[in-house]
Parts: sequence; structure tokens; C-alpha cells
Amino acid sequence: MVIYEFYRRIPDGEDKLIGVLPERRKGKKRITHQSIMNWARLLVPEQIFSDKVYFVRVERK
Repeated sequence: MVIYEFYRRIPDGEDKLIGVLPERRKGKKRITHQSIMNWARLLVPEQIFSDKVYFVRVERK
């Protein structure tokens, strides 16, 4: 199973975990950096999103 952990960069501090979303799409061509970041926009308000949100792809068995 693939999951994405979304983080927000905190200046002069430790990055904060925003949320975790599982990948459920079967079509690999539909999975792009932009489509994953669109998920992040569902998790956080726009003013937080613009403050350096990034994700880490994690594979779990």
C-alpha cells in the first residue's frame, strides 16, 4: 500500500505533519506530483498551503 504523508515547513522549527492519505488509484498515469498536491489542498486552508507544503511517499506492506 502506498500512502502520502503531508508536511508543512516551519521556519526555525520542526516540520509539522498535516495528514496522511492513501493512494487508491489503479491507473499509474493519473498519479502525478500535481494530482497528489491537489489532495493536500483538501486537507489545509489556502493560507497554510502556500507556506511550503510537501509530501513524502511511503510504501507499507
